[in-house]
Amino acid sequence: MIDKQQVKLHFSKNASNYDQYAHVQKKMNDILIKFIIENHKDISKINNILEIGCGTGYLTHSLTEIFPSAHITAVDIAPGMIAEIKSKFKNNSVDFICADIEEIKLNNTYDLIISNAVFQWFNYMPATIKKLYSALNQNGIICFSTFGEYTFRELNECFNQTKQSLSIKESIHPGQPFYSLNELSALCKNSIANETNNYEKLVESKEIFEYEYFDNCKDFFYSIKKTGANNSNKSNRVISPKFIKKVIDLYNENFREDDKVKATYHCLFYKIIKQ
Repeated sequence: MIDKQQVKLHFSKNASNYDQYAHVQKKMNDILIKFIIENHKDISKINNILEIGCGTGYLTHSLTEIFPSAHITAVDIAPGMIAEIKSKFKNNSVDFICADIEEIKLNNTYDLIISNAVFQWFNYMPATIKKLYSALNQNGIICFSTFGEYTFRELNECFNQTKQSLSIKESIHPGQPFYSLNELSALCKNSIANETNNYEKLVESKEIFEYEYFDNCKDFFYSIKKTGANNSNKSNRVISPKFIKKVIDLYNENFREDDKVKATYHCLFYKIIKQ
């Protein structure tokens, strides 16, 4: 389970420097936008948009350019992120709400519900997708990106090797587990199965891999911290300095390319259509 209070704290604390380090999230944003509009016959019919996890407004800005006549409700769980986006984003067609989308009641309906790199922080994915689907207008779309099972595979491998070398049997992970492309596709379909008989054809998905390179493992850790994407598991046990040092040494030794250490991002994209 994700500790949402920690999520609020981490993202609020790093709101001012998020854009400087969120390189992969920005690439995912651009791919997500293309994923929305491809094969969409008439985007002019998208008049009411719900954005989940608006952060500093990178996706919000894209939406105002592509859908200039639409009203956007932008939601984020972190007060610091809402304060950051309000300080630099002036647009009468956008309303900002600080809330956990898994907890709030949706009183309106939407033509588009969109989210970039946020769904990995959900604790109740099936129920939340079902709620969002119910809030769509006819022919409305849920379009979101998230991270998949191979994200940070290098770090996970170093954790597993360190557990073996130190004879640790308890469960220790660098962060929350992620879905595979097929697992999350099945979850999306099952979540809307009671709402439509055509659910198998109404979910589209794709995956890409992005990579970042750093001088060393500590720089990689620092970049994660500065986006606010720290480990926020409720059951997260305290990890000893000895364990972390071993992980860092293994990472620096085993995952170098052209004198840089590599970090893998497995990016998943989904489109759910209501018919």
